[in-house]
Amino acid sequence: MDQARTAKIARKTGETDVTVSLTLDGEGKADINTGIGFLDHMLDLFARHALIDLDVKAQGDLHVDFHHTAEDVGIVIGQAVREALGERRGIARYATVHLPMDETLSRVALDVSGRPFLVWRVDFTAEKIGTMDTELVREWFQAFAQNAGITLHVECFYGVNSHHIAESCFKGLARALRAAIAIDPREAGRIPSTKGSL
Repeated sequence: MDQARTAKIARKTGETDVTVSLTLDGEGKADINTGIGFLDHMLDLFARHALIDLDVKAQGDLHVDFHHTAEDVGIVIGQAVREALGERRGIARYATVHLPMDETLSRVALDVSGRPFLVWRVDFTAEKIGTMDTELVREWFQAFAQNAGITLHVECFYGVNSHHIAESCFKGLARALRAAIAIDPREAGRIPSTKGSL
């Protein structure tokens, strides 16, 4: 690669103040502080399994609920991934991962397409994991896919423990993203599309 695939994005609204810096070709180092313990845990393992160096700092209106913070962190991480990818030259583009987590099995399939879309077929057995509403897991994935410009399909085939279900989705995303954004030397720096752009 001729250029480091890095980005730093800041987004401040009346509800949240989020700063994200990342390196796509990293070692999986993470420094995460969103104020939401379970989300911090998911983003830490996301970075580790994607081998993305990720720094996330967020302050939000957590006294209201966790929705704005979870969604906006997804937005900004997605924007940073999109910026770091640039024209997406030489990437593998597609990847699918089946991720087991104890009794749970999830599949994540994605296309780094420039056309954002989320298909979400995941049911949780509990309303909360720690203090975070389980419905916010989908909100994070939706925000991430939309802003990263990724077509993303996530399906949990089976599972009992909501923590395991969420973790299998985040780890599956990490592993699939890691494969899809990897540089394929056979592409010789081309954009992986017959259209010539993504």
